[in-house]
Amino acid sequence: MRRRIRDVLLVSSLYDLYLFEEDGRLYELIRNEYQGLHLSHSPEITRVSSAEEAIAIAKEEKRFDLIITTLHIEDMPALKFARQVREAGLDVPIILLAFDNRELKDLITHHDTSVFDRIFIWQGDFRLIIGIVKHLEDKMNADHDTRIVGVQSIILIEDNVRYYSSFLPIIYTEILNQSQRLISEGINLSHKYLRMRARPKILLCSNYEEAWDYFQKYEDYILGVISDIDFQRGGVQDPQAGLAFARTVKLRHHDIPVLLQSTTPQYEAEARAIGASFILKDSPTLLNELRQFMIQYFSFGDFVFRTTGGAEVGRAWDLQTLEEQLRYVPEESIRYHAERNHFSNWLKARTEFWLAHKLRPRKVSDYASVQGLREDLISSLREYRRLRQRGIITDFKKETFIPTSSFARIGGGSLGGKARGLGFVNILISNYDVRDRFEGVQISVPPGVVLGTDVFDQFLDENNLRSFALQTTVDAEVTRRFLEAKSFPEGILGELAAFLDLVREPLAVRSSSLLEDSQYHPFAGVYETYMIPNNHADPFVRLSELVNTIKRVYASTFYQSAKDYIKVTSYRLEEEKMAVIIQKMVGAQHEGRFYPDFSGVGKSYNFYPIPPQKSHDGIVAVALGLGKMVVDGGVTVRFCPKYPQHLLQFFSPAEALRNNQNEFYALEMSGQPLQHTETHDALLKRYALEVAERDGTLVAVGSTYSPENDSLSVGLSRQGIRVVTFGPILQSKLFPLHQILELLLDMGSWGMGTPVEIEFAVNMAGSPGKPKEFGLLQMRPLVLSREVEELNIEEFSPEQLICQSHQVLGNGALRDIYDIIVVDPNLFDRAKSREVGREVTEFNEKLIEQRRPYLLIGVGRWGSLDPWLGIPVKWDQISGARAIVEAGLKDMDVAPSQGSHFFQNITSFMVGYFTINSTVKQGFVDWQWLMEQAPLEQKQFVRHIQLDDPVIVKINGHQNKGIILKPENRSGRTT
Repeated sequence: MRRRIRDVLLVSSLYDLYLFEEDGRLYELIRNEYQGLHLSHSPEITRVSSAEEAIAIAKEEKRFDLIITTLHIEDMPALKFARQVREAGLDVPIILLAFDNRELKDLITHHDTSVFDRIFIWQGDFRLIIGIVKHLEDKMNADHDTRIVGVQSIILIEDNVRYYSSFLPIIYTEILNQSQRLISEGINLSHKYLRMRARPKILLCSNYEEAWDYFQKYEDYILGVISDIDFQRGGVQDPQAGLAFARTVKLRHHDIPVLLQSTTPQYEAEARAIGASFILKDSPTLLNELRQFMIQYFSFGDFVFRTTGGAEVGRAWDLQTLEEQLRYVPEESIRYHAERNHFSNWLKARTEFWLAHKLRPRKVSDYASVQGLREDLISSLREYRRLRQRGIITDFKKETFIPTSSFARIGGGSLGGKARGLGFVNILISNYDVRDRFEGVQISVPPGVVLGTDVFDQFLDENNLRSFALQTTVDAEVTRRFLEAKSFPEGILGELAAFLDLVREPLAVRSSSLLEDSQYHPFAGVYETYMIPNNHADPFVRLSELVNTIKRVYASTFYQSAKDYIKVTSYRLEEEKMAVIIQKMVGAQHEGRFYPDFSGVGKSYNFYPIPPQKSHDGIVAVALGLGKMVVDGGVTVRFCPKYPQHLLQFFSPAEALRNNQNEFYALEMSGQPLQHTETHDALLKRYALEVAERDGTLVAVGSTYSPENDSLSVGLSRQGIRVVTFGPILQSKLFPLHQILELLLDMGSWGMGTPVEIEFAVNMAGSPGKPKEFGLLQMRPLVLSREVEELNIEEFSPEQLICQSHQVLGNGALRDIYDIIVVDPNLFDRAKSREVGREVTEFNEKLIEQRRPYLLIGVGRWGSLDPWLGIPVKWDQISGARAIVEAGLKDMDVAPSQGSHFFQNITSFMVGYFTINSTVKQGFVDWQWLMEQAPLEQKQFVRHIQLDDPVIVKINGHQNKGIILKPENRSGRTT
């Protein structure tokens, strides 16, 4: 579910509030109900008694997703209040909640109530509030969740406020209870979570046309229809509209369950003649009959095998028992259920969409005998259960491990955050038919194994490394001691050897710590990843190289950068444990080099949207070759999946040349094993674009600049300077990159319930007749600011400001910064940017030791891999900064790095991030004021200013604007 109602503004008189409260327990009851139904994010309810107060708070805070008003509020009628909300420009759903049916009828009869999104009547059941919230969420999310995941919908047609106010709590409670029953069958926690999120939608309608629009839009995803009989059709009241609707639905899909309701008992015979069920609205057991209909006809319960006469001959409660029962129940029962599509309906209700849609087109007449149908059903169930397990991380067994698709675990303990993310995305791909959705492309998580954290603990303890590793400060010494450690768990060695017998391609050996990819501190890029060729002729050498690489990943847990990182979190390094992922690399070999055609990072939320883009449209950074170029902040192509041809970095040939990726990373297949002193992946080498052109990999991503006519053309057919633009992919149908990314980012956000970041690699040169590969390497929550405060930043004059920017990441205010580390723009030399980085690092270490947060101001891109674009620092080198400013270089403005681990950490630690774009005059830095302040310490390029009073950082995250205020009494020490 993409959009949620999290904040509700309840406007009511004190007396109405008393009726709601049930002795002050309304909010407690709602929260307890959410928890009891395993629903996350119970809405926060803010209660006010006057319309004036409600409008003021809604305009000021801009956080409310829903306004519920009663008829009686203190200072004006509810109708007038709703109109004033609309006139105030607040785009928020408004629900009217009435207590008296006669009073409500008078309002509807004599006034235009279309200003309200829906009207409900309170009948004492607090679950109505939940029903209202879920009804609006379903309305907002139905199109997205149906299109992306195939979620089912129930159409509810009812124009009587009293009845639908009673029905919604009952229907939602039953649906959510059904979801809870299914949770127990989930294969693991991720699978259970997805089942909860894939519950059916309720589409509430008041007339024929509204219902028919929904039916046509989601025809293949309708679980059932519950309808009144007498409601409007064609703008007039039609006493048989429900019969007409049911008749049309049954003609199109005879197996869709339909329940008709009426106060007129004579309609029962006609309803049953159509094939619909019928209940009398005046029945004293109306709500229970509604509930029983849902359980029986929407398949919200066991699958009960019956004969044509109705006798029960078998019962199944999950896929396994269904498969077992199919072996023994009479042919008459199988025919009876197959003719009515009962099997596919039951599977849809259980969120097994892929299998349901596979079975639904099959007819009994397609088979020579019912026995043939029986065998096909059993075979389909068995195959589906096998495919479903493919998305699950199971224990490694050489006999069952499939080198092209399996993902397994070795050793006990946790899988770590990164592996959990991979397991989750594997389930998404398998359960929602993503793997082969795009013709000619296979989407998958590359096969591999995960070493559990117990192996890490055992290795440390058997070699007495723990105390040493926690205390030493020299990375090379940590690496040496870990590599020289003699003992490695014997049973694990045997399983790794068995894995290497099956997998002979190059391997990525990646960290997956307990804390990695957590939602608030992702530890992105803190620990090491290594690539190994895995191509030695001697299997013992291959095993030795793999084990040594695992030891290197273990050692990186205790590198100084990791220790510095963890200091600024609430965690202790002693608590950290390391799992290790060993995966086949995505790519192909080219004359001793192995690399994918391109790699990238995609985010479902864009911190710097450029119109017509919106923040939730996402952003992607891609580069030729291995992904190190992207995650380390190198030169990339950035695009929005929704607007793939909107590439501002190539708005002119000159800009294209300036932003060109001139080198790419590849794994050197003939490389020698790493030396003890090396703490990074030295087997990854840089190669020039001419090498990629010779390898045939530049053709998919390259364009050509012709100096003769100063033009840039897509492709490599002309002579000229090669430029990596991804034009052949983004401007043609060579590869559906932006469609795949739009789907995966959408689905990932839906599945995780939060914006996500993914890493991927693509191999275009598959074997003849085989599809291209899209490898999903990682999915993790994308940390957004937890602040919701909206700040006014327009009330200050430029003279009061150190900095102002219209391109800011973050939200809220910082009032405890007394120190500024500033790179002198007059002294900065791009040729010496590494020295600048070292000076900044020295100041950072001192201020962290003194526990003094600081403001960091520099020129060019912070965290850049390319020293010519800015200052090449890693996150741990500036981790004490609470706010960061990057201003353009004298001769160019540098776009912020969207694909780096550096950027992920800035967002997770809620560091204010200001970008100054002087070209479009969006913001400034008062360099003169900064240079006038007497430095506490001055180095060659960088100065440390310490102030007596704090600078104040204010960021309006809703507008992406921010300011940094000079101390109020300008008490800096001036020169």
